[in-house]
Amino acid sequence: MKYKAIIWDFGGVITSSPFEAFNRYEESNGLPKDIIRTINSENPDNNAWAKFENNSISIDEFDALFLGEAKSKGYHICGRDIIKLLKGSIRKNMVIFLRELKSDYKLGCITNNVKSSSEENSDNETKEAMPLFDHIIESSIVGIRKPNPEIYIMSCNALGVKPNQCIYLDDLGINLKPARELGMSTVWVENDFNRKEANILKEYINFTGSDLKSILSNMLKI
Repeated sequence: MKYKAIIWDFGGVITSSPFEAFNRYEESNGLPKDIIRTINSENPDNNAWAKFENNSISIDEFDALFLGEAKSKGYHICGRDIIKLLKGSIRKNMVIFLRELKSDYKLGCITNNVKSSSEENSDNETKEAMPLFDHIIESSIVGIRKPNPEIYIMSCNALGVKPNQCIYLDDLGINLKPARELGMSTVWVENDFNRKEANILKEYINFTGSDLKSILSNMLKI
């Protein structure tokens, strides 16, 4: 297979996982571990999180809707508190690797984000990484989010490639499923927060691991 493009998720791949910050918040506030992820995973196409990532509601509306979802489970968690946790630290080794790949491959990024976090994440490290991508799709700007297949097609069209000419990387298996169904080769980025999900969507995953340089070097025969 001759690959022409590599398309990346951002949070949890280029940056540290926001799940780390979620767990710290839960622990410091006496909440059950992973309760934030649990709330976000229920009714995933139409909950407060989905609507905010689609930019179909304001931050005030998200704050109230997420609080309502949390209260339905017996907890008081304001949506605004969660937004503050989204900023991850850039993995500098990934920035170096992106530079190495850029001369030979088209690089795309598809990120589910919210408008406030995309603005707040504009620090020097993020500004260093973003220009390395040939094209970036943000859910909060285009109004659709992963795992909607259309957002992957948009990325391919913008990069001028076919899905079967792409490698797609993400730390969420649910986001790899449509990429694989479209014909992309997929890499599930393993971390301490998603290992238990490894077998759920394994039929849609070509490669699994955390050493992305080794995985991609093998796929690309670098």
